[in-house]
This record gives sequence, structure tokens and C-alpha cells, in this order.
Amino acid sequence: ELAAMIKSDKVAHKDYLVVDVRDDDFVGGNIKVRAIQGPKPDFSRRAVKLVEQVADVPVVIFHCALSQERGPKSARIYKEVRDHPQSKESVQEVYVLRGGFTEFQQQYSKDPLLVENWDEEVWNSEWH
Repeated sequence: ELAAMIKSDKVAHKDYLVVDVRDDDFVGGNIKVRAIQGPKPDFSRRAVKLVEQVADVPVVIFHCALSQERGPKSARIYKEVRDHPQSKESVQEVYVLRGGFTEFQQQYSKDPLLVENWDEEVWNSEWH
């Protein structure tokens, strides 16, 4: 579980990496691990650079607001680039955060070790 990983002695960007692929809906808070923000429309091109940058990180976790579209799609593109025949073989694990940031913040918004920049007004509005 991501929350347990963050609270453990594992080091973000060394032992695991969180890739937050929200764009306009990034407001209202984020997972507190200096997550890389992606994907934007050109994620396919950016994925090549990301694969190179984090090749030695054993666990990469993607998420968006709900992890139903952007998160899974970005994880798939990332894995396709990483597993390309010209790429070196990888034992890296790639995951999608179930429920995305929406579910994560519902469980952990009050925990400053896990969530930062949380805005109660955003999450209590009719938009959510």
C-alpha cells in the first residue's frame, strides 16, 4: 500500500516514484512525496525521458483523480516504452493507484505525512 510505503524507511525517487498525471484537476491537494506531475497531451514523447530518468527506481506508481483513464493510460504507455525491444531489460514494477487521488485523500487528507496542499473547500464543493 502506498501510504505504508511513504511512512516506511523507503525513500521517494529512490525506492519508489509517484507520477501524478492530473492536469486541471491538480488543485485541492497532492500526495506528499514530491510526485512527478505528468502527462499532458505529449506523454508518449515524455515517457521516453521518464523511463531513462527513473530506470533504477524499483517501483513506479501512476495516478490521476480517479485512476480510471489518465493514470492507467499513462502507466500503459510508460510500460510500452520501458519494454521496447531496444530498451534494457527491467524488473521495475509499475502500478496504478486504485481510486486515484480522490480515494487517497478521502482516507488520508488529515495526515500531513501523506497529503499536502489539501483544500477542504475543493473537496466539499459540488464539483466533487
